[in-house]
Amino acid sequence: MSYLRRTSPVALLLAILAVALVLAGCGSSSSSSGNGIESKSATEILEATKTAASEAKSVHISGSIVSEGKPITLDMELLAGKGGKGKIGQEGFTIDLIQTEGSVYINGSAAFYKHVGGAAAAQLLQGRWLKAPANSGELASLASLTNLSKLIDSALASHGTLSKGSTTTINGQKAIALNDTSKGGTLYVATTGKAYPLQIAKSGKESGKVTLDRWDAPVTLTAPANAIDISKLQNGG
Repeated sequence: MSYLRRTSPVALLLAILAVALVLAGCGSSSSSSGNGIESKSATEILEATKTAASEAKSVHISGSIVSEGKPITLDMELLAGKGGKGKIGQEGFTIDLIQTEGSVYINGSAAFYKHVGGAAAAQLLQGRWLKAPANSGELASLASLTNLSKLIDSALASHGTLSKGSTTTINGQKAIALNDTSKGGTLYVATTGKAYPLQIAKSGKESGKVTLDRWDAPVTLTAPANAIDISKLQNGG
């Protein structure tokens, strides 16, 4: 099953996505009050939103980013300490993704399977889920996209000089902006309820917008039935 060993583009795609989220960084815009966050300094606001996000049970992350001139889209539901599910896409390739109970599952579009494995792989794998360990092997890099704490930490860790922006409304919720004056980009933080990050936006060459919503909403993770176990196929030749 040599074509399964050619899945390194999966890791590459996901690595690009993870980097893009970091590059989206922190940044600029507008909203109002409620939880006292507006009176804090830019650094204090960032720490408050990190704390709120780290204590969350779940979140929905969606949006699009341009990385190295290539548009990337994502739509993920993450469940703290359990995994996540959703869809990512790049250049016409899409992947459905689930991580639960120590395993990663992917179901790629026909175009994706053809890209990573050739026509034979596309024909054999069309509509099928692939399964692999979450902590080792060729699909282990997917774990970062379904790990709520790691994803939030990486997205909020890489930033330059921060300054408070104005207040605005993000999807109906009041927010205040943090502008990254050295790297560019804007992080919008809720000013009512918990100080959750609501949106990360970046302009310019690596432009994009990622929205974080449905904080603490119920998320159900179910392993796909009859998934093809990559490790067993490889071990069997």
